[in-house]
Amino acid sequence: MGNLNLLLIGITTLMFSVSAVAQEYAGKPFEDVVHKGGPQEIPGRLFCAYYDFGGEGVAYHDSDNANSGSGAYNPLNGTYLHAFRIAESVDISYTKGNDIDISPYNMVEPPLNTLYIGWTNPGEWTKYTVDVKKAGKYSVNLMYTSYKGGKISLSANDKDISGPIAIKSTYHKDEPVTFRQWHHWNKMEGIVEVELKEGIQVLTLHTVEEGQMNYMWLDFIYISE
Repeated sequence: MGNLNLLLIGITTLMFSVSAVAQEYAGKPFEDVVHKGGPQEIPGRLFCAYYDFGGEGVAYHDSDNANSGSGAYNPLNGTYLHAFRIAESVDISYTKGNDIDISPYNMVEPPLNTLYIGWTNPGEWTKYTVDVKKAGKYSVNLMYTSYKGGKISLSANDKDISGPIAIKSTYHKDEPVTFRQWHHWNKMEGIVEVELKEGIQVLTLHTVEEGQMNYMWLDFIYISE
């Protein structure tokens, strides 16, 4: 009977933690005709452009009301990638098979036609409903570009779990094309270790300092309990 009571207490605690997130947060996991819905799973890869539905002040905060990528830098031409989330303020683009993203100064070659968040500014953030399959400590990798370096942070259920994370600049002194300084791709491994609880929760990616970074994905790699 004692074990049954402990089990019931555990289930009740889990239900409370999940329902509390659901009640306090009005965002919903991203889905469209290409990408299936549901929380992104951890351990695994969190794609930054698939931030939650919910709009300004709920699922994201952006410093202006325009998407500088979809429909602007990437003019409407009837394609999925050029129109991706065009009605929202988060600035989104994708990697292209030309001399912008395919550069001899890339530290890591990016996959082509992959969406990412760009034109970032300090104070901006995006939220992600995730399903953490195993509680414990995770190492985090970041696929990104950063002209001047900067700092980001992560929070879980609106509580900081990382502190400011310094991001290495991808500037290269020999780059002859000025605009391409914003497109030197790199993967920083082990940018931080975070503790995550099991279950459905909301992660937030914050741009803390400097900005002008592009975020493609975050990898969450399980380390230990």
